[in-house]
Amino acid sequence: MFSLLLRTVPVSAACFLLAGCFGEDGNVALGTLERDRVALTATANEILVDLPVAQGSFVEAGTVLAQLDPTQQQAVVNQARAEVQKSKANLNKLINGSRPEEIAQARASVASARANLLNAEASFERYDDLTTRGTTSQAQLDSARASRDAAAASLDGARENLKELEIGSREEDIQIARAELAAAAANLETQETILSDLTITASRNGVLDSIPWNLGERVTVGSPVAVMLAGSAPYARVYVPEPYRVKVKEGDSLQVRIDGLDNTIEGEVRWISSDPSFTPYYALNQSERARLMYVAEIQLPDSASDLPNGVPAQVVLP
Repeated sequence: MFSLLLRTVPVSAACFLLAGCFGEDGNVALGTLERDRVALTATANEILVDLPVAQGSFVEAGTVLAQLDPTQQQAVVNQARAEVQKSKANLNKLINGSRPEEIAQARASVASARANLLNAEASFERYDDLTTRGTTSQAQLDSARASRDAAAASLDGARENLKELEIGSREEDIQIARAELAAAAANLETQETILSDLTITASRNGVLDSIPWNLGERVTVGSPVAVMLAGSAPYARVYVPEPYRVKVKEGDSLQVRIDGLDNTIEGEVRWISSDPSFTPYYALNQSERARLMYVAEIQLPDSASDLPNGVPAQVVLP
């Protein structure tokens, strides 16, 4: 069964398993020093135009790590801002209502239409009298009547236009203009967010571990532009043997031995897996269960911030 177990796990995992089972110290969990890897990805297919920080540098949260070409997105933002200004102007126009000059012009149109109606009525009365006397035709009378009716309709239209200008905009039109302004503002906020995302900044304090792309290359959406090792101090990622699992819980303080250091360092268990690694628990009998391993992470203090990743570490179990 144990040979089958070794064939079903990676070589590195098998080494840990063997060390845990047959190491000189039975109460030691083996592993390596690690840090959280934070991959900062690209949000657009743009050219990488600036890399202000060198690989291996320690950076604080908010530091600019890479800059994608913002030219195209800046144009989109400018257009969105223009739409906001347009919507604001339209809303103010509706709220303020008509200008005094427009109302004065409408009143003049009413006066002109009234004068035309008076002239048309006088012409109609004259043709009506002449028709009665038989000195003019019925067709001329009908034409005069039509001119009078058209003048009356023009006067009514001019009066309604003046009334509309004096009352002002409808409340429904103002509400529509407000909604259009809100939509334009929301679109501007979205476009500005897309623009800001083209500036890749550190989301946590840590070390800039790698920059997968070169300056001048066009990155693809979703690909990592910068990879950080977050946190000041590393943690020991170790494999806890099954007999010791019940003795280890989050928050416990454990001693960590690190290759190359004479003294141990006290760390704190920040996480331990609830599921075993390498082999399902239901496939093992009582003797084979001792070979199960549970992944655990023991955070080291800030005084260990200079320790590199990948160094072998051993955690003394209780």
